Amino acid sequence: MDGVLAWIAGLFMGVATLFGGGGTAGYQGYVEADYVRVAVPGAGTLEHLAVRRGDRVAAGDLLFVLDDTAERAARDEAAARLAVAEATLADLAKGERPEEIAALDAQRRQALASLALSRAELDRQQQLFDTKVVAESRLDAARSANARDTARVAELDADIATANLGARRDAIAAAAAEVDAMRAALARAEWDLSQRSAAAADEALVDDTFYAQGEHVAAGSPIVSLLLPGNLFLRFFVPEGDLGRIAIGQHVTVTCDGCAGPVAATVSFISPDAEYTPPVIYSESRREKLVFMIEARPVDPATNLHPGQPVTITVESPDVSS
Repeated sequence: MDGVLAWIAGLFMGVATLFGGGGTAGYQGYVEADYVRVAVPGAGTLEHLAVRRGDRVAAGDLLFVLDDTAERAARDEAAARLAVAEATLADLAKGERPEEIAALDAQRRQALASLALSRAELDRQQQLFDTKVVAESRLDAARSANARDTARVAELDADIATANLGARRDAIAAAAAEVDAMRAALARAEWDLSQRSAAAADEALVDDTFYAQGEHVAAGSPIVSLLLPGNLFLRFFVPEGDLGRIAIGQHVTVTCDGCAGPVAATVSFISPDAEYTPPVIYSESRREKLVFMIEARPVDPATNLHPGQPVTITVESPDVSS
């Protein structure tokens, strides 16, 4: 068992070369990556796949489109409902139509003419009554006609004023609320439509595609996997005895077969748990078999490293003898 564990640890951990209390330590590791798996919330048929594995895309480049027939219809319906609601609100706010107000004005002129006639008749009947030519009943009839025509003019004045004011405040408020609701519905419909396609958020390499055109895609399933330059990182293992020489933020140097030169990186993560730990109580003789996973990220995100590539990580060790 101990021999197997030692072999596994040696597979990931190079033999460290340490010089006294200081110097350098080299460890074998490999390149890893955090992939961005692009999906959309809804399900549907993959109508258009715009990229292939190995393509390089720029920010804003189209990746794929799902069938959006239903979403376009819902967007158009919401837009039409909003237009109706806005027209209703505008009609309530502006009052009666000009033709209707013109008809009220004509009725008012007719009422004014009737009022003038009844007023003249009242004056004539008053003079005749004063000279005792007519009975008082004739005067009362003239007074009634004049009062009727006066009230009619006042009624038409009120009708014209109301027509110019528009609808009641509560009706206008209700129509305005309906417009707001229709605008929200249109915004939701437009968002649903926008979620039927996806574009690259940044420059990236297309690592893989998971569906072909015409296939049905389940809701939330990744369709394209992207590798952004800044998402590469290095993973290596160090023995328990060397753990104290490494700290978060420490600079390391990376070399690989075929690399043009060393690549600078910074330690970003140190595992709090030991790897390949034997299932026995630790002892002095077994403690050297413990290794800890370390991760580091290249200082230059555009470095020409590839996931899975084996590398050698060199750690500058502090001089603890001084």
